[in-house]
This record gives sequence, C-alpha cells and structure tokens, in this order.
Amino acid sequence: MFLGLDSSTQSLSAILIDPERGRILHECSVNFGNDLPEFGSPKGFLPDGRDGEVHANPLLWLAALDLLLGRLAQSVDLSQVKCIAGSGQQHGSVYLDDSFESRLKALDPTKDLATQIAPALTRATSPIWMDTSTSAECAEITAALGGPDEVCRRSGSIAIERFTGPQIRRFFKSDPAAYARTQHVHLVSSFLASILAGRAAPIDFGDGAGMNLMNLAQLSWDPDLMQATAPDLAKKLPSLSSATRTFSSIAPYFVAKYQFAADCRIAPFTGDNPASLIGMGAGTPGLVVISLGTSDTFFAAMPEAKTDPKGFGHVFGNPAGGFMSLICFRNGSLAREKLRDQYQLDWSDFEQAALTHTREQAGRNLMLPFFSPEITPRHDFNAPMLQGSPAFESGTQPALQVRALLEGQFLNMRLHSQWMAVNADRIRLTGGASTNNGIAQIVADVFQAPVERLAIPNSAALGAALIAAAAGGHDLQTLQQTFCLASSESETKPDPTLSPVYQNALERFGSLLARELDR
Repeated sequence: MFLGLDSSTQSLSAILIDPERGRILHECSVNFGNDLPEFGSPKGFLPDGRDGEVHANPLLWLAALDLLLGRLAQSVDLSQVKCIAGSGQQHGSVYLDDSFESRLKALDPTKDLATQIAPALTRATSPIWMDTSTSAECAEITAALGGPDEVCRRSGSIAIERFTGPQIRRFFKSDPAAYARTQHVHLVSSFLASILAGRAAPIDFGDGAGMNLMNLAQLSWDPDLMQATAPDLAKKLPSLSSATRTFSSIAPYFVAKYQFAADCRIAPFTGDNPASLIGMGAGTPGLVVISLGTSDTFFAAMPEAKTDPKGFGHVFGNPAGGFMSLICFRNGSLAREKLRDQYQLDWSDFEQAALTHTREQAGRNLMLPFFSPEITPRHDFNAPMLQGSPAFESGTQPALQVRALLEGQFLNMRLHSQWMAVNADRIRLTGGASTNNGIAQIVADVFQAPVERLAIPNSAALGAALIAAAAGGHDLQTLQQTFCLASSESETKPDPTLSPVYQNALERFGSLLARELDR
C-alpha cells in the first residue's frame, strides 16, 4: 500500500492505494474545527487576525497527524505501507530553533507530537496562504531586485503577499530576535515530512516555487532573492529536491505507536496545487484543469518554465517533471452565487439559463464578471460592466445575464492563460460547480476543447498517494491513467461552429477590459 496525506486549510486527509490492483483501499480525514476544537480554529486558522494577518497554529497540524494515524491504525494494517508522500497548503511556513532536529530524533511514542515539538517553535503561529499583511515587504523585495519583471523571471511569480519570502521578511522585521533564534524555516509540507521522517526534510521543487525564493531555471535557492528577503536565510532553508524520490525511512515513533514497518519510506511532500495536478491526471502537457470553487483556478503542466509577462500567473515545479502553471481568479463561485441570488434562481434555473438560446446568444453580450476586487487582472472592481443588446443591458432577462457572466469568466480565463502557449486538447473540470451541465458546455465552447468531469473529492491527497507509489518504483503516468479516469458519459463536446464566434468575443472582451483598466 502507498499512503498520501493532504494537510489543507481545514482538514488533514489520507488516501491509501494499491497500485497493483488499481484500487483506493481506504480514505480518512480529520476536520480541524470539528475534531480539534481546543485549538480555537473552527475553519483551520486563528480568527480575528490584525492588519491582514491570517495565521494557523502549527501544533494543530501535529495533533491532527496523531489523530489521523490513530484512526487509520484501527482500520488498516499500516505495516503494509511501503511509502508515504503528502501535500500541504501552499505558502504556509513554520519557524523552529536549533533543537528541532534533536527533538525529532528523540520522539517518545508514549507522548503526543505537539507536546514534544512545541518548545522548538520560535514563532508560535504560522502565516498561511490567506495572509495579506506583507504588501510593504513585497515592495521592498521587488525594489531590491530591480522591479517585478526580474522577481517573476527568477522565481516564477511577482512578489505576492501570501508567498513565503515576504512572510519571512515581515517576521525578520517585526521580531528580529526571534528570527535570529530561528535555525529552520519549513513549509507546511516539509514540516510534516520532517516529523514523519524524524529528520529535517527537503522542500520539493513544486512547493519551493511558491516562496519567491527559488530560481526556476536553476532549481536552487536564488542568492539575490534570499539577500533581499532576510539575513542568513540560506542557512535556515532546507535543501531542494524532487518529490518522487525518497529521502528517509519513517521515524521509530510511528513504528512503535502506529505499527508502520521500519523500512517504510518517506518522500518529500509537495504543495497542494502540484499534488492536485497529479491527482487530476494532468501531469503531462495537453490536459488543462479548471477548478470551480470559491475562487476559480486554471492549471496545467508546462514543458518549460515560461512566466507570465503580466505577473498574474504563477509557475511551480511539476512532481511529474518540468513545470506547471497556475492562475487564480478571485471572482469564482462567489460571483456566480451573487448573480444567482440577485435573480432569486436556484442552481437548476441557473443551468437552464446557461443553456438557453445557445446558438443565438453565444458571445453576443459581454460582461466583465467582477462583483468585487479581482487578482487576474488586479483591479478594484466593485460591479460587473455590461456591453450588449438593450434587453441585456437593462438587466430584465436573467438568462442573458447568467450566460454573459459565465462567458465572461471563461473568456477572462482564456485571455489570461494565452501566455502559457499550452494547447488544451482536453479540459478537466472539477469543484462544486463542475456538475452544472450548462457551465460545462460554455467552457467547452469558449475553449473549443472537450470537457470531462472528474469526481475526485480530494485530488491533492490522491495526487500525494500517486507520488508515493511513484517514489516506490511505479510509473507515474501509468498510475494517473489508472486512478484518474473520466467516464465517457461525463464528456461535453464543443460546438465547432462557435469557434469564430468566441474568437471574436475574446477580442471584444479584451478591448472592453483594457478600457476599464485604463479608466
């Protein structure tokens, strides 16, 4: 068996797979708010942060690991697990002193993990991906490198508030004494891998690229980015590694407490986005994934490390080799829900509206689909902009509004992914809204590519399990073909006659958006 773990914002999940039989054997999850209420984090993070700070308690993740493995040990024989890999919410960081490694080596199975590791923390809480407190630090790093283009060229992204480099710089500035005591700066992923291995784990290329510190071209820490971030940082960062090679056997703590075999291997953990790429079966170029959630994301494997000249997209390492891109759109499900509620529709009405007058209305009416500030493109939108027929602009016909909103979301996605130069042979749609047939049809028509729906509720945990099996000697592409199949019934085909219609709509949408951004 091979075990994949995923430490997300609100839960820690596990998936056990048997590659020989092509089966998922067991799934298990710990919800931070429900199962560990004593940490005061009902949604996985500490509420009421000041000045844009959003932090989590790293001891919560350790308590969840003990709880999860205890549950697993009651259900399955963990001595049969050959390798463990994992994913962690990207950009979260953990700060530890020089006792961390000795504490890892001396873990006592009669005690819990959190109690034993707590004294090593030099920072009681961990900034996570929702934190927006580092605008000043982003500007300082950018200025030191000579501008956003250079930061993006080196690291794959412009300096971003939630990324780890600016977070480290803010810690150094706000508490230099605690920063000086810090000997190890880990990500959520490498922190948990270190615990399981009983020794400091490397950071994999996928998660390392989400730090504004790794040089994409060289796959190594960038000296100039480190110097612009904080002093002596090179001494505090782990080494970098591929996610598909093991670096240690499991720590004796887990052998004694949960009956893992002593020769169970640990692979470097990756970020949740690279793991999801693998779990969605999209590790090689040609297959694009669109995730429809609170925010919508567009991600795909890339053969080379291209970067977005406008700085909206991000480039990470791909656990399957090479690179991947990710673009996030803030006005996702929240915008769809806003319009749904405005016209008092339910989701079945919404689906019907999307499919109404498909041929006649396709690309005719344009909506800049932003109900609130957007990050792709960055702009303080506060309401959608409309351009089209009088009936559409009057707002009296819900079907026209729904269709224009959805077309606008996916035209914006197509427009802002052109820099990748990736041909979408197929699109895999996931997330809550992916079950809507009307949405799937519009995605297929706008991108002129067949759309598949893949019902994998935890693609990051599955991706981690597939990475564990690959690190244990199985072929990753074969694993994806086995575990990440979409049923033929789920396919939605594009209408090829709409290709010139949406090409024209894309050009008009780009012009309308440019005018709004120039205002």
